[in-house]
Amino acid sequence: MLRKYSNSRSLRDNIQLGVLTAFSAGMVNVASLIIFFAFTSNVTGHYAILAEEIAKGHWYQVGVVFAWILLFFMGAFVANFIIINLNKKNAYAAHALPLLLEMLCLVTVGIYGQYYYQETLTETEVLVGLMLFAMGLQNGMTASVSNFVVKTTHLTGLTTDLGILFSMFTQKEFRDNPTLVGRAKLLVSIAVSYVSAGVLSALIYHRLQFRVFFVVACVIVVIICYDYSKLRFLQLIKRRNVGKALEAKMEAIHQDQTVGQTSH
Repeated sequence: MLRKYSNSRSLRDNIQLGVLTAFSAGMVNVASLIIFFAFTSNVTGHYAILAEEIAKGHWYQVGVVFAWILLFFMGAFVANFIIINLNKKNAYAAHALPLLLEMLCLVTVGIYGQYYYQETLTETEVLVGLMLFAMGLQNGMTASVSNFVVKTTHLTGLTTDLGILFSMFTQKEFRDNPTLVGRAKLLVSIAVSYVSAGVLSALIYHRLQFRVFFVVACVIVVIICYDYSKLRFLQLIKRRNVGKALEAKMEAIHQDQTVGQTSH
Protein backbone atom coordinates (compact mmCIF):
# COMPACT_ATOMS: atom_id res chain seq x y z
CA MET A 1 0.00 0.00 0.00
CA LEU A 2 2.73 2.47 0.96
CA ARG A 3 5.78 1.15 -0.89
CA LYS A 4 4.61 1.85 -4.43
CA TYR A 5 4.17 5.28 -5.92
CA SER A 6 2.03 6.91 -8.61
CA ASN A 7 1.56 4.89 -11.81
CA SER A 8 3.46 1.85 -10.49
CA ARG A 9 0.54 1.05 -8.19
CA SER A 10 -1.93 -1.73 -8.97
CA LEU A 11 -5.69 -1.65 -8.47
CA ARG A 12 -5.25 -3.91 -5.45
CA ASP A 13 -2.75 -1.48 -3.89
CA ASN A 14 -5.20 1.40 -4.29
CA ILE A 15 -8.18 -0.56 -2.98
CA GLN A 16 -6.27 -1.65 0.12
CA LEU A 17 -5.08 1.88 0.80
CA GLY A 18 -8.47 3.39 0.01
CA VAL A 19 -10.49 1.01 2.18
CA LEU A 20 -8.31 1.36 5.28
CA THR A 21 -7.81 5.11 5.10
CA ALA A 22 -11.51 5.66 4.31
CA PHE A 23 -12.31 3.57 7.38
CA SER A 24 -10.25 5.85 9.60
CA ALA A 25 -11.71 8.98 7.97
CA GLY A 26 -15.28 7.74 8.44
CA MET A 27 -14.70 7.03 12.12
CA VAL A 28 -13.10 10.43 12.70
CA ASN A 29 -15.83 12.35 10.88
CA VAL A 30 -18.73 10.74 12.71
CA ALA A 31 -16.99 10.96 16.09
CA SER A 32 -16.26 14.67 15.59
CA LEU A 33 -19.85 15.24 14.48
CA ILE A 34 -21.16 13.59 17.67
CA ILE A 35 -18.70 15.35 19.98
CA PHE A 36 -18.21 18.77 18.40
CA PHE A 37 -21.11 19.04 15.92
CA ALA A 38 -18.51 19.66 13.22
CA PHE A 39 -17.31 17.78 10.16
CA THR A 40 -13.56 17.21 10.19
CA SER A 41 -12.87 14.95 7.22
CA ASN A 42 -13.59 17.67 4.63
CA VAL A 43 -13.86 21.44 4.32
CA THR A 44 -16.69 21.83 1.80
CA GLY A 45 -19.16 22.91 4.46
CA HIS A 46 -16.58 25.13 6.12
CA TYR A 47 -16.24 27.20 2.95
CA ALA A 48 -19.99 27.81 3.05
CA ILE A 49 -19.80 28.79 6.73
CA LEU A 50 -16.86 31.07 5.96
CA ALA A 51 -18.89 32.92 3.32
CA GLU A 52 -21.87 33.21 5.66
CA GLU A 53 -19.79 34.59 8.55
CA ILE A 54 -18.10 37.11 6.23
CA ALA A 55 -21.53 38.30 5.08
CA LYS A 56 -22.66 38.69 8.70
CA GLY A 57 -19.46 40.45 9.73
CA HIS A 58 -18.69 37.93 12.48
CA TRP A 59 -14.93 38.36 12.18
CA TYR A 60 -13.91 36.10 15.05
CA GLN A 61 -15.87 33.23 13.51
CA VAL A 62 -14.37 34.11 10.13
CA GLY A 63 -10.88 33.78 11.62
CA VAL A 64 -11.66 30.43 13.23
CA VAL A 65 -13.20 28.86 10.12
CA PHE A 66 -10.43 30.25 7.91
CA ALA A 67 -7.87 28.73 10.31
CA TRP A 68 -9.63 25.36 10.04
CA ILE A 69 -9.52 25.48 6.24
CA LEU A 70 -5.87 26.54 6.37
CA LEU A 71 -5.03 23.63 8.69
CA PHE A 72 -6.57 21.13 6.27
CA PHE A 73 -4.59 22.80 3.49
CA MET A 74 -1.41 22.64 5.56
CA GLY A 75 -1.98 18.95 6.27
CA ALA A 76 -2.09 18.18 2.55
CA PHE A 77 0.90 20.48 1.96
CA VAL A 78 3.02 18.81 4.65
CA ALA A 79 2.12 15.30 3.46
CA ASN A 80 3.10 15.96 -0.14
CA PHE A 81 6.18 17.97 0.89
CA ILE A 82 7.43 14.97 2.86
CA ILE A 83 6.71 12.57 0.01
CA ILE A 84 8.37 14.55 -2.79
CA ASN A 85 11.47 15.22 -0.70
CA LEU A 86 11.96 11.76 0.82
CA ASN A 87 10.50 9.46 -1.83
CA LYS A 88 13.77 8.88 -3.70
CA LYS A 89 15.59 8.03 -0.47
CA ASN A 90 13.00 5.73 1.09
CA ALA A 91 9.53 5.48 -0.46
CA TYR A 92 8.05 3.53 2.43
CA ALA A 93 9.26 6.03 5.06
CA ALA A 94 8.12 8.96 2.92
CA HIS A 95 4.60 7.55 2.66
CA ALA A 96 4.37 6.32 6.26
CA LEU A 97 5.53 9.54 7.94
CA PRO A 98 2.34 11.53 7.15
CA LEU A 99 0.32 8.67 8.65
CA LEU A 100 2.49 8.75 11.77
CA LEU A 101 1.84 12.48 12.11
CA GLU A 102 -1.89 11.86 11.61
CA MET A 103 -1.85 9.19 14.29
CA LEU A 104 -0.03 11.55 16.67
CA CYS A 105 -2.71 14.22 16.12
CA LEU A 106 -5.58 11.79 16.73
CA VAL A 107 -3.98 10.27 19.82
CA THR A 108 -3.47 13.80 21.17
CA VAL A 109 -7.17 14.55 20.62
CA GLY A 110 -8.11 11.28 22.32
CA ILE A 111 -5.91 11.82 25.38
CA TYR A 112 -6.83 15.48 25.85
CA GLY A 113 -10.51 14.87 25.25
CA GLN A 114 -10.72 11.90 27.58
CA TYR A 115 -8.81 13.39 30.52
CA TYR A 116 -8.69 17.20 30.22
CA TYR A 117 -11.52 18.44 28.02
CA GLN A 118 -13.74 21.01 29.79
CA GLU A 119 -16.05 21.57 26.80
CA THR A 120 -15.02 25.20 26.35
CA LEU A 121 -15.35 26.88 22.96
CA THR A 122 -11.61 27.47 22.65
CA GLU A 123 -10.82 23.80 23.37
CA THR A 124 -13.38 22.70 20.81
CA GLU A 125 -11.97 25.01 18.13
CA VAL A 126 -8.41 23.78 18.72
CA LEU A 127 -9.34 20.09 18.73
CA VAL A 128 -11.43 20.44 15.56
CA GLY A 129 -8.50 22.23 13.93
CA LEU A 130 -6.13 19.44 14.94
CA MET A 131 -8.41 16.80 13.41
CA LEU A 132 -8.73 18.81 10.21
CA PHE A 133 -4.94 18.95 9.99
CA ALA A 134 -4.82 15.17 10.50
CA MET A 135 -7.39 14.58 7.75
CA GLY A 136 -5.48 16.93 5.45
CA LEU A 137 -2.39 14.82 6.05
CA GLN A 138 -4.26 11.64 5.18
CA ASN A 139 -5.96 13.02 2.09
CA GLY A 140 -2.73 14.57 0.86
CA MET A 141 -0.84 11.33 1.35
CA THR A 142 -3.38 9.08 -0.38
CA ALA A 143 -3.82 11.47 -3.30
CA SER A 144 -0.08 11.97 -3.71
CA VAL A 145 1.02 8.32 -3.66
CA SER A 146 -1.85 7.19 -5.91
CA ASN A 147 -1.44 9.96 -8.51
CA PHE A 148 -4.74 11.53 -7.35
CA VAL A 149 -6.69 8.29 -7.83
CA VAL A 150 -7.46 7.71 -4.13
CA LYS A 151 -9.08 10.38 -1.97
CA THR A 152 -10.75 9.10 1.15
CA THR A 153 -11.65 11.93 3.52
CA HIS A 154 -14.71 13.21 1.60
CA LEU A 155 -17.16 11.59 -0.77
CA THR A 156 -18.53 14.46 -2.88
CA GLY A 157 -16.24 13.88 -5.84
CA LEU A 158 -16.45 10.12 -5.34
CA THR A 159 -20.25 10.16 -5.58
CA THR A 160 -20.06 12.31 -8.71
CA ASP A 161 -17.56 9.92 -10.30
CA LEU A 162 -19.75 6.93 -9.44
CA GLY A 163 -22.77 8.59 -11.02
CA ILE A 164 -20.77 9.20 -14.21
CA LEU A 165 -19.37 5.65 -14.27
CA PHE A 166 -22.74 3.98 -13.72
CA SER A 167 -24.26 6.05 -16.51
CA MET A 168 -21.43 4.85 -18.76
CA PHE A 169 -22.07 1.25 -17.73
CA THR A 170 -25.48 1.40 -19.41
CA GLN A 171 -23.47 0.76 -22.60
CA LYS A 172 -21.70 -2.54 -23.12
CA GLU A 173 -18.47 -1.06 -24.47
CA PHE A 174 -17.87 0.70 -21.16
CA ARG A 175 -18.91 -2.31 -19.06
CA ASP A 176 -16.22 -4.31 -20.86
CA ASN A 177 -13.54 -1.71 -20.12
CA PRO A 178 -11.35 -3.14 -17.30
CA THR A 179 -10.00 0.30 -16.35
CA LEU A 180 -13.48 1.73 -15.80
CA VAL A 181 -14.64 -1.39 -13.95
CA GLY A 182 -11.58 -1.23 -11.71
CA ARG A 183 -12.23 2.44 -11.01
CA ALA A 184 -15.82 1.65 -10.04
CA LYS A 185 -14.67 -1.14 -7.69
CA LEU A 186 -12.24 1.24 -6.01
CA LEU A 187 -14.85 3.97 -5.49
CA VAL A 188 -17.52 1.59 -4.20
CA SER A 189 -15.01 0.01 -1.80
CA ILE A 190 -14.06 3.42 -0.41
CA ALA A 191 -17.70 4.47 0.02
CA VAL A 192 -18.70 1.23 1.76
CA SER A 193 -15.68 1.40 4.05
CA TYR A 194 -16.34 5.05 4.95
CA VAL A 195 -20.01 4.45 5.80
CA SER A 196 -19.26 1.24 7.71
CA ALA A 197 -16.66 3.04 9.79
CA GLY A 198 -19.10 5.86 10.51
CA VAL A 199 -21.72 3.38 11.74
CA LEU A 200 -19.14 1.65 13.93
CA SER A 201 -17.94 4.96 15.35
CA ALA A 202 -21.50 5.97 16.27
CA LEU A 203 -22.14 2.59 17.91
CA ILE A 204 -19.00 2.49 20.06
CA TYR A 205 -18.66 6.19 20.92
CA HIS A 206 -21.04 6.11 23.87
CA ARG A 207 -18.95 3.36 25.43
CA LEU A 208 -15.48 4.55 24.49
CA GLN A 209 -16.08 8.32 24.20
CA PHE A 210 -12.83 10.04 23.19
CA ARG A 211 -11.05 6.69 23.23
CA VAL A 212 -12.65 6.07 19.84
CA PHE A 213 -9.71 8.02 18.42
CA PHE A 214 -7.39 5.35 19.80
CA VAL A 215 -9.27 2.83 17.67
CA VAL A 216 -8.64 5.01 14.62
CA ALA A 217 -4.96 5.18 15.56
CA CYS A 218 -4.90 1.37 15.66
CA VAL A 219 -6.26 1.27 12.09
CA ILE A 220 -3.39 3.53 11.00
CA VAL A 221 -0.92 1.26 12.81
CA VAL A 222 -2.30 -1.68 10.80
CA ILE A 223 -1.66 0.23 7.55
CA ILE A 224 1.91 1.06 8.55
CA CYS A 225 2.80 -2.34 10.00
CA TYR A 226 1.25 -4.33 7.13
CA ASP A 227 3.51 -2.67 4.58
CA TYR A 228 6.52 -2.76 6.91
CA SER A 229 6.16 -6.49 7.53
CA LYS A 230 5.73 -7.10 3.80
CA LEU A 231 8.77 -4.95 3.06
CA ARG A 232 10.88 -6.87 5.58
CA PHE A 233 9.69 -10.17 4.10
CA LEU A 234 10.66 -9.07 0.60
CA GLN A 235 14.07 -7.93 1.86
CA LEU A 236 14.58 -11.31 3.53
CA ILE A 237 13.67 -13.15 0.31
CA LYS A 238 16.00 -10.89 -1.66
CA ARG A 239 18.90 -11.55 0.74
CA ARG A 240 18.29 -15.30 0.52
CA ASN A 241 18.24 -15.17 -3.27
CA VAL A 242 21.45 -13.12 -3.29
CA GLY A 243 23.01 -15.61 -0.88
CA LYS A 244 22.01 -18.57 -3.04
CA ALA A 245 23.33 -16.84 -6.15
CA LEU A 246 26.63 -16.14 -4.38
CA GLU A 247 26.89 -19.75 -3.22
CA ALA A 248 26.20 -20.97 -6.75
CA LYS A 249 28.87 -18.65 -8.12
CA MET A 250 31.43 -19.80 -5.57
CA GLU A 251 30.58 -23.42 -6.31
CA ALA A 252 31.05 -22.80 -10.04
CA ILE A 253 34.44 -21.17 -9.38
CA HIS A 254 35.46 -24.09 -7.19
CA GLN A 255 34.47 -26.57 -9.88
CA ASP A 256 36.41 -24.64 -12.54
CA GLN A 257 39.50 -24.67 -10.32
CA THR A 258 39.09 -28.41 -9.72
CA VAL A 259 38.77 -29.10 -13.44
CA GLY A 260 41.83 -26.96 -14.11
CA GLN A 261 43.94 -28.83 -11.54
CA THR A 262 42.79 -32.19 -12.95
CA SER A 263 43.74 -31.24 -16.51
CA HIS A 264 47.24 -30.35 -15.40
